[in-house]
Amino acid sequence: MTDLLTSIQAALGLPQTPIPFTATGALPSTFAVTDLACASMAAAGQAVSELLHQQTGRLPGIEVDRRLASFWFSSSIRPVGWNVPPLWDPIAGDYAAKDGWIRLHTNAPHHRAAAESVLGASVDRAAMASKVARWSKSDLEQAVVDAGGCAAEMRTWEQWQAHPQGRAVNAEPLIQFGHHGSHNAKPWQGSVAQPLAGIKVLDLTRVLAGPVASRFLAGLGADVLRIDPPTWNEPGVVPEMTLGKRCARLDLNEKADRVLFDSLLKEADILLHGYRADALERLGYGASERLKLAPGLLDVSLNAYGWSGPWQNRRGFDSLVQMSSGIADAGMHWKHANAPTPLPVQALDHATGYLMAASAIKLLADRLSSGQGGSARLSLARTAKLLIDNGRGSDEALRAEDEHDQGMLVEQTPWGPAHRLHVPLKISGTPVQWSLAASELGSHRAQWW
Repeated sequence: MTDLLTSIQAALGLPQTPIPFTATGALPSTFAVTDLACASMAAAGQAVSELLHQQTGRLPGIEVDRRLASFWFSSSIRPVGWNVPPLWDPIAGDYAAKDGWIRLHTNAPHHRAAAESVLGASVDRAAMASKVARWSKSDLEQAVVDAGGCAAEMRTWEQWQAHPQGRAVNAEPLIQFGHHGSHNAKPWQGSVAQPLAGIKVLDLTRVLAGPVASRFLAGLGADVLRIDPPTWNEPGVVPEMTLGKRCARLDLNEKADRVLFDSLLKEADILLHGYRADALERLGYGASERLKLAPGLLDVSLNAYGWSGPWQNRRGFDSLVQMSSGIADAGMHWKHANAPTPLPVQALDHATGYLMAASAIKLLADRLSSGQGGSARLSLARTAKLLIDNGRGSDEALRAEDEHDQGMLVEQTPWGPAHRLHVPLKISGTPVQWSLAASELGSHRAQWW
């Protein structure tokens, strides 16, 4: 735990002070997932504490509950009388190819269509399995990627270290910070109770890391406006991830929507985006264009496979990065299983999300002291290296969840009432809490409050 936390503190430029972790147990895993959950949440909390210290002279204490942190890395919402839709498309998952394993990610309709354009339409996993079995894993991975889909063959850590993309991302820092000369003299409008009050966060992110970041920022008082394309949906995660946010839709290929987006960006303090590295450039919103529209912008971005190397523009998700980087292979050997064994939760997504939030808050503190805007880049693959580098997990277990783990408040969502688990992170005097219930994508107007 100490090495994980100090590595993250060093990457964020935070004081390397110990932070208490309460409760016991851990998620059983080949890698120390609960330690990663605690360390990433603690770093986000420490960034808040340091911001408050800068602005008020008072340094709040922080602590993280190991057990609750583990639960939140899976989900925080507990529906009453209804169920969250399934997370996975029916044919998403791991398949045996001729020479090993491959994972197909088909949750988005266009990603499923891409896989089926290569393999043929399949009504169920059995039909898909018979088709995948005829391919070599490397050939199929490349064919699906070339078709605009998402796939990853299972590699060992040693194979990933020898791979050009593995070498590239492993050489990158955990967080790539940058600062620019554009100035923003906006004063702090927050308080100890709501440190991010008055901060406008324009959220262009989707499953799951970026939404974790914006959810955390919303819990500290930020005005978070999430923007999705007209047809995008992710029903399995929307009730979990839209907490505290307003959600609108814009089509950046339409002139009127671009004008509206420009006006939103001009007023934004923080931009979160998780598009592939070249996507905003192709839409005409590259880094220089963003800064022209919003001098002093705090620009925080992530991608799947890193910001250098041949795969920097490749589509990817947590489950695919686990396959590529050796995590699923290590899990298989740890479990003595005969199939890929991923982490028990999508820990790369969640941890990267809290690191994004911490980076945004650190950049805000820097802007308040210097007036300068800045940027931070993170990737799921680089977070994977952080986890792998910090040693093995264990067969520990967590005490089972019970009703005392849930808050008393009832969250009235469009799908029905729900409770949330208690927040694992405690910051003295600063409750992490949300004024808006989770909502459907596109349920609000694209405007700032």
